[in-house]
Amino acid sequence: MPQISIVVPVYNAENYIEQTITMVRKQTFTDWELILVEDCSPDHSRDILRKITETLSDTRIRVIYKEKNEGAARARNTGLEAVTGRYLAFLDADDIWKENKLSEELAFLKEKDAAFVFTAYEFGDEQGVGTGKIVKVPETLTYRQALSRTVIFTSTTMFDLEKLDRSLIKMPEVPSEDSATWWQILRAGYTAYGYPHVTAIYRRPQKSLSSDKGKAIKRIWYLYRKVEKLSFVTSVLCFIGWAFRATLRRL
Repeated sequence: MPQISIVVPVYNAENYIEQTITMVRKQTFTDWELILVEDCSPDHSRDILRKITETLSDTRIRVIYKEKNEGAARARNTGLEAVTGRYLAFLDADDIWKENKLSEELAFLKEKDAAFVFTAYEFGDEQGVGTGKIVKVPETLTYRQALSRTVIFTSTTMFDLEKLDRSLIKMPEVPSEDSATWWQILRAGYTAYGYPHVTAIYRRPQKSLSSDKGKAIKRIWYLYRKVEKLSFVTSVLCFIGWAFRATLRRL
C-alpha cells in the first residue's frame, strides 16, 4: 500500500490536468497513489485523462469517472472513500506543488506527531508563476483561532488517517466546504500544525478577484450562522477578524 494518497477533483481542468499529473510524478517522494475524480466536466478533461493514463501506464494513478456532476465536495469525498494510504493529501487541479512538497510535509507531520498539518503558500498568476506574495501560517491553529482566519489552503493539507477518522474529513455540501471541513476537524478537539515553508502556489486569475470577494463574504457569514451556529455577536467578532486578515493576505 502507498504511504500517501492524493485526491484531486477534476472539473473543467483541461488546461491544467496534464501538468498536475506530471507535477505529482516529479515529487521527490515517490510512495504515493494519485486518485483523480473526474466530475463530468463539459470540457475535454475526461478525454485527456483517458489518453494520459493509457499512455503512462503508471499503476500509481487511478481515475474515477463519475456518472453525473456533483461538485467539489462530493468529488473529494468519492476520492476519500477510495484511498488506501495512511496519509491523505488534497490537491486541486489548477494549483502547483513544489517538487519536495510531499517529502517535507510528511517529515513535518511525523515530527509533530500530528493528525492534521498545512503549509505556507504563494499566490500565483494565471500561468501558475509565483508573484512573490507569500501567505505565512501560524505554528498551531485551534478551532477558535480558525474561525477568524481562513489561512488553511486546501492544496497544502495532509492528514494521518490512523489518527483522524475519515468521517471528520468528509466534506459537507455547503459553500466553502473546505473551510467547513477544517473547522469540523478542529471542533472535534484536534490542533492543526502549520509548516512555515512554501510548498505550493495558488493559481489566482486576476479577473476573478473582485467577484471572489463578494462571494467569500457571503460564504463565511453562512458558515458562521448556519453551519457553526454561532451567535450574531460572535459571528460579527469572528467576521471582523477574518476580514482584517483576509485583506492583509491579499495586499
